[in-house]
Amino acid sequence: MAEEQAQPQLALERIYVKDMSLEVPGAGVFTKEWNPELDINLSSNAEKLDDDHYQVVLTVSVNAKNAEEAAFIAEVHQAGIFLLKDIPEDQIGQILGAYCPNVLFPYAREVISDIVTRGSFPQLLLAPVNFDQAYAQSQQQAQVDAQGNA
Repeated sequence: MAEEQAQPQLALERIYVKDMSLEVPGAGVFTKEWNPELDINLSSNAEKLDDDHYQVVLTVSVNAKNAEEAAFIAEVHQAGIFLLKDIPEDQIGQILGAYCPNVLFPYAREVISDIVTRGSFPQLLLAPVNFDQAYAQSQQQAQVDAQGNA
């Protein structure tokens, strides 16, 4: 009798805010016309917790300047614990580097919007991000870097 192959399992088991902050360096920003310049940075990392679980943390940082003055710095570390069981090894990188951040982003986006609004700034809605494309580009860049160092 042939052995049955285990079915791959992928599930989000928990989602949580690992860290969040809003810094408003000076009150003078509230006395000027609001026409901000935004610098938005995204990054993610994954940590293996046990044989089947990974913690993925998506970090979203927003630095806002208004009239050449720092207005606010907002940052969230949105985390999730994902079950990856019997997933082919060649698919794990794509799942952790693109799929999981894609799942976490709407939650991080909501937290950023909330803390910015609580800081009495106008609502900030981050545009959707194509994490599949970003992951593919990072993989291509890693290959170019590896060839350059060979």
